[in-house]
Amino acid sequence: MSYDSIIWDLDDDPDGNVQHCNEHGVTKEEIEEIFRSASDADISHSSGRPVIFGDTNAGRHLMVVYEEIDADTVYPVTAYDVPRKLRP
Repeated sequence: MSYDSIIWDLDDDPDGNVQHCNEHGVTKEEIEEIFRSASDADISHSSGRPVIFGDTNAGRHLMVVYEEIDADTVYPVTAYDVPRKLRP
């Protein structure tokens, strides 16, 4: 999943996506890393939004919930650590 643009709210916006991701200990850089190298995609069962999964260089397995603004632009809503799926 490669997008040309990722929309970020201001770093100090208490209601913005940067702070929401930080609440889960996930940085903008980690989310951008997942968008460059996602290993899987799905739809969130709770929100109905698209999600992607991937591993960071630091070894974290993250899920990023996002909104697709257009074919080239996404807005990350939140991200957090998730267990890896076991493949049969």
